Amino acid sequence: MTGTPLRVGLVGYGLAGSVFHAPLIAATEGLALDTVVTSNPERQRQARAEFPDVRLAATPDELFARAAELDLIVVASPNKTHVPLATTALKAGLPVVVDKPVAGTAAEARELAALAEERELLLSVFQNRRWDNDFLTLRKLLNEGELGDVWRFESRFERWRPKPKGGWRESGDPTEIGGLLYDLGSHVVDQALVLFGPAASVYAETDIRRPGAETDDDTFIAITHTNGVRSHLYVSATTAQLGPRFRVLGSSAGYVKYGLDPQEAALRDGLRPGPGWGREDESLWGRVGSGESPVTGGGRPEPTLPGDYPAYYAAVAKALLEGAPNPVTAREAAAALDVLEAARRSAREKVTVTL
Repeated sequence: MTGTPLRVGLVGYGLAGSVFHAPLIAATEGLALDTVVTSNPERQRQARAEFPDVRLAATPDELFARAAELDLIVVASPNKTHVPLATTALKAGLPVVVDKPVAGTAAEARELAALAEERELLLSVFQNRRWDNDFLTLRKLLNEGELGDVWRFESRFERWRPKPKGGWRESGDPTEIGGLLYDLGSHVVDQALVLFGPAASVYAETDIRRPGAETDDDTFIAITHTNGVRSHLYVSATTAQLGPRFRVLGSSAGYVKYGLDPQEAALRDGLRPGPGWGREDESLWGRVGSGESPVTGGGRPEPTLPGDYPAYYAAVAKALLEGAPNPVTAREAAAALDVLEAARRSAREKVTVTL
Protein backbone atom coordinates (compact mmCIF):
# COMPACT_ATOMS: atom_id res chain seq x y z
CA MET A 1 0.00 0.00 0.00
CA THR A 2 1.30 3.41 -0.91
CA GLY A 3 0.12 7.00 -0.68
CA THR A 4 -1.44 8.99 2.12
CA PRO A 5 -2.69 6.77 4.95
CA LEU A 6 -6.35 6.73 5.89
CA ARG A 7 -7.12 8.97 8.85
CA VAL A 8 -8.80 7.10 11.70
CA GLY A 9 -10.99 8.55 14.45
CA LEU A 10 -11.15 6.30 17.54
CA VAL A 11 -14.10 6.74 19.90
CA GLY A 12 -13.25 5.45 23.35
CA TYR A 13 -9.92 4.98 25.13
CA GLY A 14 -10.74 2.47 27.83
CA LEU A 15 -9.61 -1.16 27.69
CA ALA A 16 -10.75 -1.76 24.10
CA GLY A 17 -9.50 1.53 22.70
CA SER A 18 -6.15 1.82 24.46
CA VAL A 19 -5.08 -1.83 24.63
CA PHE A 20 -6.41 -3.20 21.34
CA HIS A 21 -7.52 -0.65 18.76
CA ALA A 22 -5.06 2.22 19.06
CA PRO A 23 -1.88 0.09 18.99
CA LEU A 24 -3.15 -2.09 16.15
CA ILE A 25 -4.28 0.89 14.08
CA ALA A 26 -0.94 2.60 14.59
CA ALA A 27 0.90 -0.56 13.51
CA THR A 28 -1.07 -0.95 10.26
CA GLU A 29 0.31 0.20 6.97
CA GLY A 30 -2.23 2.42 5.23
CA LEU A 31 -3.84 3.65 8.48
CA ALA A 32 -2.98 6.58 10.75
CA LEU A 33 -4.48 7.23 14.17
CA ASP A 34 -5.70 10.81 13.76
CA THR A 35 -8.07 11.49 16.67
CA VAL A 36 -8.95 9.85 19.98
CA VAL A 37 -12.28 10.68 21.62
CA THR A 38 -12.37 10.56 25.42
CA SER A 39 -13.59 13.03 28.03
CA ASN A 40 -11.46 11.47 30.77
CA PRO A 41 -8.43 13.73 31.46
CA GLU A 42 -6.25 10.81 32.57
CA ARG A 43 -7.04 8.88 29.38
CA GLN A 44 -6.39 12.01 27.32
CA ARG A 45 -2.93 12.26 28.88
CA GLN A 46 -2.35 8.55 28.27
CA ALA A 47 -3.35 8.85 24.60
CA ARG A 48 -1.10 11.87 24.05
CA ALA A 49 1.82 10.15 25.82
CA GLU A 50 1.46 7.02 23.70
CA PHE A 51 0.71 8.82 20.42
CA PRO A 52 2.20 12.35 20.60
CA ASP A 53 0.75 13.47 17.26
CA VAL A 54 -2.80 12.35 17.96
CA ARG A 55 -5.59 14.91 18.14
CA LEU A 56 -8.01 14.75 21.07
CA ALA A 57 -11.76 15.31 21.22
CA ALA A 58 -13.89 15.27 24.34
CA THR A 59 -17.11 14.08 22.65
CA PRO A 60 -18.16 12.18 19.54
CA ASP A 61 -19.95 15.32 18.36
CA GLU A 62 -16.59 17.11 18.17
CA LEU A 63 -15.29 14.26 16.05
CA PHE A 64 -18.25 14.17 13.69
CA ALA A 65 -18.01 17.94 13.22
CA ARG A 66 -14.74 17.15 11.43
CA ALA A 67 -16.10 14.17 9.49
CA ALA A 68 -14.69 15.50 6.21
CA GLU A 69 -11.17 15.24 7.67
CA LEU A 70 -11.48 11.52 8.47
CA ASP A 71 -11.60 8.28 6.48
CA LEU A 72 -12.63 5.69 9.10
CA ILE A 73 -14.37 5.71 12.48
CA VAL A 74 -13.63 3.03 15.08
CA VAL A 75 -16.23 2.62 17.85
CA ALA A 76 -14.60 1.24 21.00
CA SER A 77 -16.91 2.85 23.55
CA PRO A 78 -19.39 1.09 25.90
CA ASN A 79 -21.73 -1.42 24.27
CA LYS A 80 -24.88 0.69 24.53
CA THR A 81 -23.28 3.38 22.35
CA HIS A 82 -22.30 1.08 19.47
CA VAL A 83 -25.47 1.37 17.41
CA PRO A 84 -26.05 5.14 17.73
CA LEU A 85 -22.39 5.99 17.05
CA ALA A 86 -22.11 3.60 14.11
CA THR A 87 -25.35 4.97 12.69
CA THR A 88 -24.11 8.56 12.96
CA ALA A 89 -20.82 7.65 11.29
CA LEU A 90 -22.48 5.85 8.39
CA LYS A 91 -24.92 8.73 7.85
CA ALA A 92 -21.92 11.06 7.79
CA GLY A 93 -20.50 8.99 4.93
CA LEU A 94 -17.75 7.30 6.95
CA PRO A 95 -16.79 3.60 7.02
CA VAL A 96 -16.97 2.09 10.50
CA VAL A 97 -15.30 -0.56 12.63
CA VAL A 98 -17.33 -1.47 15.72
CA ASP A 99 -16.07 -3.47 18.67
CA LYS A 100 -18.05 -6.56 19.57
CA PRO A 101 -20.92 -6.94 20.22
CA VAL A 102 -21.89 -4.69 17.34
CA ALA A 103 -25.38 -4.29 18.82
CA GLY A 104 -27.66 -5.51 21.56
CA THR A 105 -29.89 -7.46 19.17
CA ALA A 106 -29.54 -9.24 15.85
CA ALA A 107 -32.26 -6.99 14.42
CA GLU A 108 -30.24 -3.85 15.21
CA ALA A 109 -27.13 -5.43 13.67
CA ARG A 110 -29.02 -6.19 10.46
CA GLU A 111 -30.42 -2.65 10.36
CA LEU A 112 -26.87 -1.31 10.61
CA ALA A 113 -25.74 -3.71 7.89
CA ALA A 114 -28.57 -2.54 5.63
CA LEU A 115 -27.65 1.11 6.22
CA ALA A 116 -24.00 0.43 5.35
CA GLU A 117 -25.03 -1.45 2.21
CA GLU A 118 -27.37 1.36 1.19
CA ARG A 119 -24.56 3.91 1.65
CA GLU A 120 -21.99 1.54 0.07
CA LEU A 121 -19.74 1.88 3.11
CA LEU A 122 -17.66 -0.63 5.03
CA LEU A 123 -19.13 -1.77 8.34
CA SER A 124 -16.80 -4.24 10.05
CA VAL A 125 -16.94 -5.85 13.50
CA PHE A 126 -13.80 -6.32 15.60
CA GLN A 127 -13.87 -10.04 16.30
CA ASN A 128 -10.16 -10.24 17.05
CA ARG A 129 -10.35 -13.77 18.49
CA ARG A 130 -10.56 -15.10 14.93
CA TRP A 131 -6.83 -14.33 14.92
CA ASP A 132 -5.99 -16.09 18.20
CA ASN A 133 -3.12 -18.55 17.95
CA ASP A 134 -5.16 -21.58 19.02
CA PHE A 135 -8.03 -20.72 16.68
CA LEU A 136 -5.68 -20.39 13.70
CA THR A 137 -4.04 -23.69 14.64
CA LEU A 138 -7.38 -25.46 14.95
CA ARG A 139 -8.52 -24.15 11.54
CA LYS A 140 -5.32 -25.54 10.05
CA LEU A 141 -5.95 -28.95 11.64
CA LEU A 142 -9.53 -28.98 10.37
CA ASN A 143 -8.51 -27.94 6.86
CA GLU A 144 -5.94 -30.74 6.78
CA GLY A 145 -8.44 -33.33 8.07
CA GLU A 146 -6.24 -34.21 11.06
CA LEU A 147 -9.20 -34.82 13.39
CA GLY A 148 -11.55 -36.56 10.95
CA ASP A 149 -15.20 -35.61 11.33
CA VAL A 150 -15.58 -33.32 14.34
CA TRP A 151 -18.24 -34.49 16.75
CA ARG A 152 -17.83 -32.06 19.64
CA PHE A 153 -16.13 -28.70 20.06
CA GLU A 154 -15.48 -27.49 23.62
CA SER A 155 -14.34 -23.91 24.09
CA ARG A 156 -13.67 -22.21 27.40
CA PHE A 157 -12.98 -18.56 28.14
CA GLU A 158 -12.65 -18.77 31.90
CA ARG A 159 -11.29 -16.48 34.59
CA TRP A 160 -10.99 -16.49 38.37
CA ARG A 161 -12.36 -13.16 39.59
CA PRO A 162 -14.23 -13.95 42.81
CA LYS A 163 -15.00 -10.27 43.46
CA PRO A 164 -16.90 -8.13 40.92
CA LYS A 165 -14.88 -5.26 39.46
CA GLY A 166 -17.91 -3.06 38.80
CA GLY A 167 -18.38 -0.81 35.79
CA TRP A 168 -20.80 -1.07 32.90
CA ARG A 169 -19.62 -4.54 31.85
CA GLU A 170 -20.94 -5.94 35.14
CA SER A 171 -24.02 -3.75 35.38
CA GLY A 172 -27.42 -5.34 35.78
CA ASP A 173 -29.04 -2.56 33.75
CA PRO A 174 -30.20 -4.24 30.50
CA THR A 175 -29.49 -1.07 28.52
CA GLU A 176 -25.76 -1.47 29.26
CA ILE A 177 -25.64 -4.83 27.40
CA GLY A 178 -23.28 -6.19 30.06
CA GLY A 179 -22.63 -9.66 31.42
CA LEU A 180 -20.41 -12.45 30.19
CA LEU A 181 -22.95 -13.84 27.71
CA TYR A 182 -22.54 -10.78 25.50
CA ASP A 183 -18.92 -10.07 26.44
CA LEU A 184 -16.87 -13.26 26.24
CA GLY A 185 -19.83 -15.09 24.74
CA SER A 186 -19.52 -12.92 21.64
CA HIS A 187 -16.06 -14.39 21.09
CA VAL A 188 -16.73 -18.07 21.68
CA VAL A 189 -19.99 -18.09 19.69
CA ASP A 190 -18.39 -16.29 16.75
CA GLN A 191 -15.53 -18.78 16.72
CA ALA A 192 -17.91 -21.74 16.81
CA LEU A 193 -19.97 -20.41 13.90
CA VAL A 194 -16.87 -19.67 11.82
CA LEU A 195 -15.52 -23.18 12.41
CA PHE A 196 -18.69 -25.25 12.14
CA GLY A 197 -21.34 -23.18 10.42
CA PRO A 198 -24.89 -22.12 11.30
CA ALA A 199 -26.67 -23.06 14.51
CA ALA A 200 -29.79 -25.20 14.38
CA SER A 201 -30.62 -25.05 18.10
CA VAL A 202 -29.30 -23.46 21.29
CA TYR A 203 -29.47 -24.43 24.97
CA ALA A 204 -27.92 -22.32 27.73
CA GLU A 205 -27.50 -21.97 31.47
CA THR A 206 -26.62 -18.61 33.01
CA ASP A 207 -25.93 -17.90 36.66
CA ILE A 208 -25.01 -15.01 38.92
CA ARG A 209 -22.59 -16.63 41.37
CA ARG A 210 -20.64 -13.88 43.13
CA PRO A 211 -21.97 -11.85 46.06
CA GLY A 212 -22.80 -8.39 44.80
CA ALA A 213 -22.77 -9.37 41.13
CA GLU A 214 -25.65 -7.95 39.08
CA THR A 215 -25.45 -9.91 35.83
CA ASP A 216 -24.36 -13.31 34.53
CA ASP A 217 -20.84 -14.31 35.54
CA ASP A 218 -20.97 -18.06 34.85
CA THR A 219 -22.58 -19.19 31.58
CA PHE A 220 -22.75 -22.35 29.47
CA ILE A 221 -23.98 -22.45 25.86
CA ALA A 222 -24.65 -25.59 23.84
CA ILE A 223 -25.05 -25.20 20.07
CA THR A 224 -26.16 -27.93 17.74
CA HIS A 225 -24.93 -26.89 14.30
CA THR A 226 -26.86 -27.71 11.13
CA ASN A 227 -24.05 -30.11 10.14
CA GLY A 228 -24.43 -32.09 13.38
CA VAL A 229 -21.41 -30.77 15.27
CA ARG A 230 -22.13 -29.91 18.89
CA SER A 231 -20.35 -26.91 20.43
CA HIS A 232 -20.14 -26.67 24.21
CA LEU A 233 -19.06 -23.16 25.18
CA TYR A 234 -18.16 -21.94 28.67
CA VAL A 235 -17.59 -18.34 29.78
CA SER A 236 -16.99 -17.63 33.43
CA ALA A 237 -15.48 -15.27 35.96
CA THR A 238 -15.85 -17.86 38.74
CA THR A 239 -13.62 -20.73 37.62
CA ALA A 240 -11.15 -21.63 40.38
CA GLN A 241 -9.44 -24.25 38.18
CA LEU A 242 -9.24 -23.32 34.50
CA GLY A 243 -10.06 -25.96 31.90
CA PRO A 244 -8.57 -26.32 28.43
CA ARG A 245 -9.17 -23.40 26.10
CA PHE A 246 -10.10 -25.88 23.35
CA ARG A 247 -10.98 -29.56 23.45
CA VAL A 248 -12.02 -30.77 20.00
CA LEU A 249 -13.09 -34.38 19.52
CA GLY A 250 -13.27 -35.98 16.08
CA SER A 251 -13.64 -39.39 14.48
CA SER A 252 -9.86 -39.76 14.03
CA ALA A 253 -8.27 -37.71 16.81
CA GLY A 254 -8.73 -34.90 19.27
CA TYR A 255 -6.97 -31.59 19.88
CA VAL A 256 -6.53 -30.17 23.38
CA LYS A 257 -5.03 -26.74 24.01
CA TYR A 258 -4.56 -24.91 27.31
CA GLY A 259 -3.88 -21.23 27.91
CA LEU A 260 -4.98 -17.97 26.32
CA ASP A 261 -3.40 -16.44 23.26
CA PRO A 262 -0.51 -14.19 24.46
CA GLN A 263 -1.36 -11.14 22.33
CA GLU A 264 -3.69 -9.41 24.80
CA ALA A 265 -1.15 -9.75 27.62
CA ALA A 266 1.57 -8.40 25.34
CA LEU A 267 -0.53 -5.39 24.35
CA ARG A 268 -1.41 -4.72 27.99
CA ASP A 269 2.31 -4.78 28.80
CA GLY A 270 2.96 -2.11 26.18
CA LEU A 271 4.52 -4.40 23.58
CA ARG A 272 3.71 -3.67 19.94
CA PRO A 273 3.47 -5.83 16.80
CA GLY A 274 6.81 -6.61 15.21
CA PRO A 275 9.16 -9.54 14.54
CA GLY A 276 8.13 -12.60 16.54
CA TRP A 277 4.73 -11.15 17.38
CA GLY A 278 2.13 -13.65 18.60
CA ARG A 279 4.53 -16.57 19.02
CA GLU A 280 4.05 -19.00 21.87
CA ASP A 281 6.58 -21.03 23.83
CA GLU A 282 6.79 -24.68 22.82
CA SER A 283 5.86 -25.75 26.35
CA LEU A 284 2.35 -24.35 25.76
CA TRP A 285 1.62 -26.15 22.50
CA GLY A 286 -1.53 -28.24 22.36
CA ARG A 287 -1.59 -31.94 21.61
CA VAL A 288 -3.25 -34.06 18.91
CA GLY A 289 -3.97 -37.72 19.52
CA SER A 290 -6.43 -40.39 20.55
CA GLY A 291 -6.97 -42.87 23.35
CA GLU A 292 -5.00 -41.12 26.08
CA SER A 293 -5.05 -37.88 28.06
CA PRO A 294 -2.69 -35.12 26.91
CA VAL A 295 -1.92 -34.54 30.60
CA THR A 296 -0.20 -37.95 30.75
CA GLY A 297 1.64 -37.45 27.49
CA GLY A 298 -0.95 -38.76 25.07
CA GLY A 299 -0.73 -37.61 21.47
CA ARG A 300 1.88 -35.43 19.78
CA PRO A 301 2.65 -31.77 20.35
CA GLU A 302 1.05 -29.55 17.72
CA PRO A 303 3.05 -26.38 17.01
CA THR A 304 0.86 -23.38 17.70
CA LEU A 305 0.66 -20.93 14.83
CA PRO A 306 1.49 -17.33 15.79
CA GLY A 307 -1.51 -15.23 16.72
CA ASP A 308 -2.12 -12.33 14.37
CA TYR A 309 -4.39 -9.54 15.60
CA PRO A 310 -2.65 -7.10 13.20
CA ALA A 311 -4.18 -9.09 10.33
CA TYR A 312 -7.62 -7.67 11.17
CA TYR A 313 -6.75 -4.01 10.57
CA ALA A 314 -4.52 -4.95 7.64
CA ALA A 315 -7.63 -6.51 6.08
CA VAL A 316 -9.72 -3.41 6.89
CA ALA A 317 -7.14 -1.18 5.20
CA LYS A 318 -7.06 -3.46 2.18
CA ALA A 319 -10.86 -3.46 1.98
CA LEU A 320 -10.96 0.35 1.99
CA LEU A 321 -7.99 0.96 -0.29
CA GLU A 322 -8.27 -1.95 -2.70
CA GLY A 323 -11.85 -3.21 -2.44
CA ALA A 324 -10.83 -6.48 -0.74
CA PRO A 325 -13.40 -8.40 1.33
CA ASN A 326 -14.60 -7.14 4.70
CA PRO A 327 -12.82 -9.33 7.31
CA VAL A 328 -15.88 -9.55 9.60
CA THR A 329 -19.29 -8.42 8.35
CA ALA A 330 -22.16 -7.11 10.43
CA ARG A 331 -24.36 -9.88 9.06
CA GLU A 332 -21.93 -12.46 10.43
CA ALA A 333 -22.10 -10.65 13.77
CA ALA A 334 -25.91 -10.70 13.55
CA ALA A 335 -25.84 -14.51 13.21
CA ALA A 336 -23.82 -14.69 16.43
CA LEU A 337 -26.32 -12.36 18.10
CA ASP A 338 -29.12 -14.71 17.02
CA VAL A 339 -27.36 -17.38 19.09
CA LEU A 340 -26.77 -15.05 22.06
CA GLU A 341 -30.41 -13.99 22.09
CA ALA A 342 -31.50 -17.63 21.87
CA ALA A 343 -29.13 -18.48 24.73
CA ARG A 344 -30.59 -15.75 26.91
CA ARG A 345 -34.11 -16.99 26.19
CA SER A 346 -33.09 -20.62 26.77
CA ALA A 347 -31.60 -19.83 30.18
CA ARG A 348 -34.58 -17.71 31.19
CA GLU A 349 -37.29 -20.15 30.06
CA LYS A 350 -35.30 -23.37 30.60
CA VAL A 351 -35.94 -24.57 27.04
CA THR A 352 -33.95 -25.46 23.95
CA VAL A 353 -34.45 -22.81 21.29
CA THR A 354 -34.69 -23.78 17.61
CA LEU A 355 -33.32 -21.24 15.16
